[in-house]
Amino acid sequence: MNIDTIAQCMQMSFADTPFPQVVARLAGAGVTSYTADLVALRNTYYGPDRETFDEALPLGDSPTVAPGFDAQAVSASVKAIQRGEVGYAEFLRRIMRAGCSHYEVFFLGRKAMYFGRDGAFYTEPFPTK
Repeated sequence: MNIDTIAQCMQMSFADTPFPQVVARLAGAGVTSYTADLVALRNTYYGPDRETFDEALPLGDSPTVAPGFDAQAVSASVKAIQRGEVGYAEFLRRIMRAGCSHYEVFFLGRKAMYFGRDGAFYTEPFPTK
């Protein structure tokens, strides 16, 4: 995996670069999936051959993850960022307030899964556009 490109993608995300563009760059860097741990504020990227890279998620003013998982609020937050109504940092804050403790993005499966502390989850397929 190309760690420099991965680090650039974190900067692109916080500069509100659209998700499909970030995913394409990460895939080009050899990433097959990643996990965003919103409790520890860390991202872990996975390559095809047990290669991993971990980096801090630079989210200032982050709320504590709510104890209950609200799948409808997570879905609404996903739709808001897809429409460009909120940036990535605000998106993360919203899903944390909705009880999302972590999410995983699967490039091959073309989906993101959002999880609560109790194992509840919401799945969002990648946009087709």
